[in-house]
Amino acid sequence: MITPAQCRAARALIEWSRDQLADASKVALRTVVDFERGAREPREVTLDAIQRALEAAGVIFVAENGEGPGVRLRKKDKP
Repeated sequence: MITPAQCRAARALIEWSRDQLADASKVALRTVVDFERGAREPREVTLDAIQRALEAAGVIFVAENGEGPGVRLRKKDKP
């Protein structure tokens, strides 16, 4: 599952607001805000929806690998 920091970083990479993420993931804005602040842990299905929306926008989530979890952008296809 993604972390609040990964969610914030992913949004920054694709220049999305919290509103845009809420719309794309079909998750309540309050849920996104609370998750990113670390105020509460959403249900697994909700986190999955958030992650899928960000991945569809080009984000790759990097799992814990000894250096901590992270995010990066998917390579764009060459024309």
